[in-house]
Amino acid sequence: MGDVEASSANPKRAQGRLCSICGEKRPALKRPKTLEEICRECFYNVFEDEIHKVIVENNLFKCGERVAIGASGGKDHKHLLLTGIITDSTVLAYVLSELNRRHSYGLDLFLLSVDEGITGYRDDSLETVKRNEIQYGLPLKIVSYKDLYGWTMDEIVKAIGLKNNCTFCGVFRRQALDRGAALLKADKLVTGHNADDIAETVLLNILRGDIARLLSRCTYITTGEDGPIPRCKPFKYTYEKEIVIYPSRCSIYSPNAYRGFAREFIKDLERIRPRAILDIIRSGENFRISTFTRMPEQGTCKRCGYISSQKLCKACLLLEGLNRGLPKLGIRRTKGHNGVNKDDEQQKISHSREKGSSLQSKQCGTLDF
Repeated sequence: MGDVEASSANPKRAQGRLCSICGEKRPALKRPKTLEEICRECFYNVFEDEIHKVIVENNLFKCGERVAIGASGGKDHKHLLLTGIITDSTVLAYVLSELNRRHSYGLDLFLLSVDEGITGYRDDSLETVKRNEIQYGLPLKIVSYKDLYGWTMDEIVKAIGLKNNCTFCGVFRRQALDRGAALLKADKLVTGHNADDIAETVLLNILRGDIARLLSRCTYITTGEDGPIPRCKPFKYTYEKEIVIYPSRCSIYSPNAYRGFAREFIKDLERIRPRAILDIIRSGENFRISTFTRMPEQGTCKRCGYISSQKLCKACLLLEGLNRGLPKLGIRRTKGHNGVNKDDEQQKISHSREKGSSLQSKQCGTLDF
């Protein structure tokens, strides 16, 4: 007993900081949102409770829904302080599976992964997703660019070079996730986009002058509610630092991607003022536009049925360019001298040749929703 009293009176030990929540253990991290210093056990509890609160307050799910979790792969769960690379989607799969059990959401959860066909990049992460399937007891569906489009990203890069390859991959990946979710007959598609991702998107849309995306969906926690499969982002207000111990690996084909520069700028702001990320998101949520401004009308692609504001969706246009040996078709979005968008002109040319096309290469196909 005397030893305990002596140790508690030790001035060096008394000076040590303790977790601001439990007051018992040494802090393991400082939260960027609240600047609280907490131990890892308290962090796990707070992290999961915050995600549960976001899900409930935003009515993200309904009992009995089939939910596909976009899974890119990474090291095994637990959100931080572990050795190795952890990705947003791996944590998302673990947290949703745990919360679904703990709070009786009544959801049927599935893992959905996309194989872009990038040698040395996606191989390892797909193996991790397969381990996650066993670890969490969640069925896994893998869809590939090769099966959906007839091309791998390796083949696309050989055709177009290193410039603009992110355009192809981003467009194809988004549609591939929707196609995979449709094959699973999912009611919702959940992605691991976090606060950093959304802040970057707000900034990119401002820099690009993309008013439609800035005002219509980039800050929404649920998008595509007017489409076949809505997308949800439970990590909307969660900092990347709290999800991954190291930033996720970027594709080997995207070292100079435009988003990368926005990401670095966001990180610089965060170092100066940690709340900057959430402030950018709030600003994006509060943007308003004049009622006289004409916004693009949402429709469907005449070829594959996917959502599009043009006659042909971006995926069909890009894919046609690849199949015709014109890989830059659909990439440029500049105005001609007569003020007509070149994308529109290209789509008219594409539409006029569609009936007489003798191409045997795989096209987008029709979405089965």
